[in-house]
Amino acid sequence: MPRFLLFIAMSIGLTVVASSSYAWNLHGFIDGRSGISLHQNSGQRRAILNEVRAQLDLSHSNDWSVWQLRGDLVGDEAAGSHNLDLDSGQGVVDVREANVLFYPHPLVDVKLGRQILTWGTGDLLFINDMFPKDWQSFFIGRDEEYLKAPSDAVLISLFPRFANIDIIFTPEFDADRYISGERVSFWNPMLGRHSLRADEMHVDTRNNWGKDAEFSGRIYRNFAGYELALYGYSGFWKSPNGYDLASARQTFPRLRVFGASARGNAGPGILNIEGGYYDSYSDSAGTDPFIPNSEYRLLLGYEQELRRNLSMALQYYLEYLDDYANYSSNLPTGSVERDRARHVVTLRLTQQALNQNLTLSLFAYWSPSDQDAYLRPNIKYKASDALSVYLGGNLFFGSHDETFFGQFEGNNNLYAGIRYSF
Repeated sequence: MPRFLLFIAMSIGLTVVASSSYAWNLHGFIDGRSGISLHQNSGQRRAILNEVRAQLDLSHSNDWSVWQLRGDLVGDEAAGSHNLDLDSGQGVVDVREANVLFYPHPLVDVKLGRQILTWGTGDLLFINDMFPKDWQSFFIGRDEEYLKAPSDAVLISLFPRFANIDIIFTPEFDADRYISGERVSFWNPMLGRHSLRADEMHVDTRNNWGKDAEFSGRIYRNFAGYELALYGYSGFWKSPNGYDLASARQTFPRLRVFGASARGNAGPGILNIEGGYYDSYSDSAGTDPFIPNSEYRLLLGYEQELRRNLSMALQYYLEYLDDYANYSSNLPTGSVERDRARHVVTLRLTQQALNQNLTLSLFAYWSPSDQDAYLRPNIKYKASDALSVYLGGNLFFGSHDETFFGQFEGNNNLYAGIRYSF
């Protein structure tokens, strides 16, 4: 699989940094984590995470560029496969960033190579952020930063007077690191049961360089104290949500997204609103039951400090299915019909104590329409500037196997970790 952007940035970056005697930095951490399932599921291991991870972050800057190489060396006894795969993050090396940022013009920045990309206003909810996510890391107890998977892309930033503009070209599709049953089981309607570690997923990967390219764009500016943005995306559903009957393989159908957001002060807190339209144009009429229908998405959020060292953030999220009559009338016999509207409410509470060295947090998702929920309790204690310890969990609840969080019920887990930073 060609990853020329990644390897060009890595090789040139290492050469430049090694040959320079000024303006370079090296830092990183060593992180050990262990997680265990609270349920004994037949076909699954109780240990879902037993890893030691060493991250090195090497950067170099000069008058015309910034070079960065950030990668992890990983040893994980609980991994189902140890074969090196830079796309899925499997193996002993996970390259997080390998890029160069240069300035060809005062009004233009260009970033080339592997990079972590993010935009939008949601807190662990995403509408216009169509960059890859690592859902497996998110659900097994790795640090929250690992929810964002890397992209191999070219980012061009323009700074005209009227607004800032970002244009991103990804020459080869970067999919989510999606749940595959390896460590987290999920309800599989094709099997009529939960997919487990031994159940192989047959996925039609999109790895045609150029043909399977992605394009993202954003125009944003501040106006009257608010951050306003318009977004666009052309590519594919990031997880294999489609199905091809002829090949009996899951697929990544084509997708376009158009959206907007606003964020700014409102009373004693910060208000954000974001919306988007998901145009599933592989099946624009919504009559193919094996391709996701187009849908509207909406997010409202508000965060505020309740008192010193205690903050709260609330969000309301909506998915509203387009062409619902076509979707409903073309469902295969025996299929479970989803609701037209899916509602989700989230709550984040964060309490700091002991001179802010102790952080207690809870992030909760609850869907009244799906009748399911997901809780992420976490405790972090900073023993020193370099040493931190962690304790947390991932708890799933659901009344139905087919709902988003209900499909993971039975994967409740606890984890503990320790990190030394340098």
